[in-house]
Amino acid sequence: MPSRLTTIGFDADDTLWQNEQFYQMTQARFLEMLKEHTDGGELPDRLLAVMMRNIKTYGFGIKSFTLSMVETAIEVTDGRAPASVIAEILAAGREMAAHPVDVLPHARETLEALAGKYRLVLITKGDLFDQERKIAESGLGELFQAIEIVSDKNRATYERAFSRHGDGPASSMMIGNSLKSDVLPALAAGSWGVYVPHDLTWAYEHAEAPAGEARFREVPDLAKIVPLIDEIEGS
Repeated sequence: MPSRLTTIGFDADDTLWQNEQFYQMTQARFLEMLKEHTDGGELPDRLLAVMMRNIKTYGFGIKSFTLSMVETAIEVTDGRAPASVIAEILAAGREMAAHPVDVLPHARETLEALAGKYRLVLITKGDLFDQERKIAESGLGELFQAIEIVSDKNRATYERAFSRHGDGPASSMMIGNSLKSDVLPALAAGSWGVYVPHDLTWAYEHAEAPAGEARFREVPDLAKIVPLIDEIEGS
């Protein structure tokens, strides 16, 4: 199996464009909606617990988040949540789904610099319709040779994606803002894993950086990706 780097995978949400900030803004709005109906101090934890439970049924994304807010509202009010609150939650979900895509700094120039040298693969999880919309509105989709929208990310995800669209994990690199979803399973598959932290990261995605992992790297932003790859290729 070739060891030269030939394929580079990118995460989408909070790696190439903003995402988590809209969830946090909507959650703050949700807490405000219910402040007259229940003790607000417990709501964030209650919502997170419902979301974790619902991921198994609805997966990731805005639809799952919206349904989880509705379910939480019903639970914490013992079924007394007014229809007006449910309607407002649904409206907040629709607003999230229609929000313009905010591409992060250095995303386009980094992809353009790499596109002619490597096979670029976008590997993102979440709702198919929403991810397709964001990819189209971002204007970045044309820079990728392949796009994988998956229900979750694990070792098998990267083994399949990098074998299908490249020369296998050993010749591939995954770049993203989540240690749990983008970096650790890619490293487990045998690829490089590059962590690009984002100011806002969902609690579900928190994980410890892998100590002593030879193929792990961390950079502060996407502007450092091309120099990092040049350094790896030259070593």
